[in-house]
Amino acid sequence: MMRFSSGTWGLPWVFALLACFCLSCPPQVVAGQVSDRVKAAKVLRICIWPEYYGITFRNPRNRQLDGIDIDLSIEFARDLGVRLEYVESSFAKLIPDLLDDRCDAAMFAVGITAQRQQSLKFTQPYLQSDIYGMTTRSSRSIRSWDDIDKPGIQVAVQAGTFMEPVMAAALRQAKLVVIRPPLTREQELESGRVDVFMTDYPYSRRLMASADWVRLVSPPKPFSIIPYAYAVRPGDPEWLALLDQFVARIKDDGRLEKAARKYGLSEIVVAK
Repeated sequence: MMRFSSGTWGLPWVFALLACFCLSCPPQVVAGQVSDRVKAAKVLRICIWPEYYGITFRNPRNRQLDGIDIDLSIEFARDLGVRLEYVESSFAKLIPDLLDDRCDAAMFAVGITAQRQQSLKFTQPYLQSDIYGMTTRSSRSIRSWDDIDKPGIQVAVQAGTFMEPVMAAALRQAKLVVIRPPLTREQELESGRVDVFMTDYPYSRRLMASADWVRLVSPPKPFSIIPYAYAVRPGDPEWLALLDQFVARIKDDGRLEKAARKYGLSEIVVAK
């Protein structure tokens, strides 16, 4: 067994060992660290989910990104006077991507849930959405909201979205099917492997505009309205405040409403 000597050579050796250990530890985020780095490097790294219709969507025809949070992230970078870089993420990868410092903020309409609040910090909300069902126009099993939670019905949700825990708690008779890449909710619905999938207002509206075979199933009354915000990792209140101030500005100066109107999202804007 190795033993540390208490002699004159032992303590310096221990201190040196501890110093090396501390140098190998990952640096802790301190106030102002992210904003200082962004300003120094002149680069803003923003996590997005490129499959999010109306929010941060990569058009498969031309590979271009569009959506409300593409427009608003450009505005944020312009306000800071820095270059913008997008980091592809998803709701399933959101928390590790932020905590592992792959991006400086997540700007893709992140629902504020209790689970996410345990790991991340959020700005004030700028959008909010209820949950909606999407089924096929030819579906005989799903005609209204009341048909969703019935025996034999397969209800799909995208892994990592706020719809997953909400529907897991709400369903009593139907079966919940969690969809993970490379599978998609649309493919599973069109193939008949699921009867309906649950989504939010932005995704449902853009899908309705681009796919003539789908049908919207709306709840007869509010079902589970979730506020959307931008997310950062904890430990840097200065960076969070800077992003929150941006959200306040775009509410005041009309940039939020302009971007929402462009993508048909004015109905879910959260005002002051």
